[in-house]
Amino acid sequence: MGFSKEQLLARLKELQVPFSQYEHPVVLTVDAQAQYVGHLGGGLSKNLFLKDKKSRLYIVSALAGTKVDLKVLSQRLGLGKGGLRMAPEEALGEVLQVPLGCVTPFALVNESARDVSLLLDQGFKSQKHCFFHPLSNDMSISLNACDLDKFLKSIGRNPSYVDLEVSKFKTNPTVGKDQPPDLAALVPSGSIVLPDQPQKQSSSQVPKDANHVSVDNGANTVSAKVVKPSSGGKNTKGTPAKNVNSSGSFADAGQFVEEILQKTSQLLLSEVKDENIKLHGEQLGTVLSDKLQKNLNAEFKSLAMIFKNTAYTEGFHAGTHYRPPLM
Repeated sequence: MGFSKEQLLARLKELQVPFSQYEHPVVLTVDAQAQYVGHLGGGLSKNLFLKDKKSRLYIVSALAGTKVDLKVLSQRLGLGKGGLRMAPEEALGEVLQVPLGCVTPFALVNESARDVSLLLDQGFKSQKHCFFHPLSNDMSISLNACDLDKFLKSIGRNPSYVDLEVSKFKTNPTVGKDQPPDLAALVPSGSIVLPDQPQKQSSSQVPKDANHVSVDNGANTVSAKVVKPSSGGKNTKGTPAKNVNSSGSFADAGQFVEEILQKTSQLLLSEVKDENIKLHGEQLGTVLSDKLQKNLNAEFKSLAMIFKNTAYTEGFHAGTHYRPPLM
């Protein structure tokens, strides 16, 4: 399990890193965050989680107003024009160990993110203080670049500040023998292999009536598929339906729990037979317990991952329709 918001704040206090914290509703975009802390001065940050063709991962953290061009950045890293793209969603949980909307330099505190490269906007140094989410997007903390550096050095990171403003480049940077890519040293040495996600749907499996929601993070657009919940989890006679979740998603916790109970009941009933009772006698309970754990462990993990991914998607959907009250 990764660091929590509370553990991160405690670490900053231990390091005597001065910061201010501001609680607010969950926000998914820089514009939404600005509703609550934009009036406090300082710089808001936008954070991109990227991967290259060799599955090496990067966090690019920039001021909200900095125009970042991934094609230009890719060339400056020596990856070619199309070398960078958004990292897969599962990498958030497996590597950074944060939910959607919570990517910041602070995610590097987790050991699982040790091979993720960090590029910081040199514009942060010109700000009196800058705002970042502390692993959770229901809070923003402000600190200056020197204090951010203190934290990064405490976890073995040497901060790398670069000019990310694309308008500084009149043409795409020329890369060749006489002009090597200026950011090549920031390319991580190793790639991160992510586990297979069997529950993840391919585009051909998405229902025709699925909604597509786009969330603007200030520099790129991330698309999420919102799958409509199936109509009801029971049949007309009131008995559990055979397929509580036929679309590969869960819209609510009740549906999720019902699927677990159904699968458990089916396995239990299939094993409680006369021959098994005679064979195992008083040990039948122990045998059934072992079999339930062995046969359902992987399946329940898969169901839990589907539930988590659906929650992420529903969060995207809610974020695009949320309108904060006027202050």
